[in-house]
Amino acid sequence: MDDKLAFPGRLGQPDLALPFDPRLDPRLRQAFLAIPDATETMQNAGVDGNSSYEDCLAHCAMMEAAQMQMFPPEVVVPADISRSTKSITGIDGNEILLHIHRPKKTFNDLPCIVDLHGGGMVMLGASFPPFVRWRDSLASAGIVVIGVEFRNAGGVLGNHPFPAGLNDCSTSARWVYSQKRQLGISTLMLSGASGGGNLSLATTLRAKQEGWLPEIDGVYAMCPHISGAYASKPTDLLSLHENDGYVMNLDEAAAMAKLYTPDPSDALNPLAWPHYANVSDLEGLPPHFISVHELDPVRDEGVAYFRKLLSAGVSASCRTILGSTHGSDILFRDMAPDTYMETERSVIGFLKSLSQ
Repeated sequence: MDDKLAFPGRLGQPDLALPFDPRLDPRLRQAFLAIPDATETMQNAGVDGNSSYEDCLAHCAMMEAAQMQMFPPEVVVPADISRSTKSITGIDGNEILLHIHRPKKTFNDLPCIVDLHGGGMVMLGASFPPFVRWRDSLASAGIVVIGVEFRNAGGVLGNHPFPAGLNDCSTSARWVYSQKRQLGISTLMLSGASGGGNLSLATTLRAKQEGWLPEIDGVYAMCPHISGAYASKPTDLLSLHENDGYVMNLDEAAAMAKLYTPDPSDALNPLAWPHYANVSDLEGLPPHFISVHELDPVRDEGVAYFRKLLSAGVSASCRTILGSTHGSDILFRDMAPDTYMETERSVIGFLKSLSQ
């Protein structure tokens, strides 16, 4: 009998490509195998943390365009919800567009999610089709969802490095709180995936620093992208090694981190990268829920943040979605609808628990 330990992912097989990892949900495997050159693209970025700022910007624009091509807009608006937009002014004098999704028939105040979109703080936007669909789904379930079109560090909405995006998210959260009565909302929760998970956590840290923490009732962060340590790949974040190149290539992630925090003095700033918050930074925060993916390079930084929350005495929960990749529960609804619906139930269940 061979009793040799078999390590998962690229820890055991350094050249393993995502579609051939036996842990991958077979429905996602079919999707990734159908994308031309997907495996090669995931493993060979063409940029890294040593690339010039200009090259990083150009690569970011290319990535964003490719994502937009993969996910065309959905024409049909669910019949039971309404969509509207509201423009507010940010603390830097900039315009922030809010996308408001809500049920058409309401009789009482409803819980609200301030939704911060994914894209690593450097690309995509609230109008990205999977994010619009996600807000529609939550609104159909009886939630007011407000998507924030914050400034990115690259792409069409760039280039605005840290703290521009955080400023916009903080301004938006505070505006929603100030308009609770007019909006007909009760509980206010911050939520987002990937870069939006980062900004949900960072906005809450800033709220504590600035004295407006009571305005936030809870935080649900999905696959939070929070260490920025994608060039150094510290060994205590084992998933950076285990899952490198699985949707997220860490050379590419290091280049994108350079766009977000081009000033080296921000590399360990917890408002830019919440992974570096200490226990005292977290004490007194509202309830948190952290959701991570088994086959995600940033899995372990989310888990580490959860453990730190517990050490700080914060009410916190965490789940790992097995067989899934970075953001796949939101992005690939049609391929894995049960996973999508379970994430929706988890988010709504946690939100409703905040008012109990």
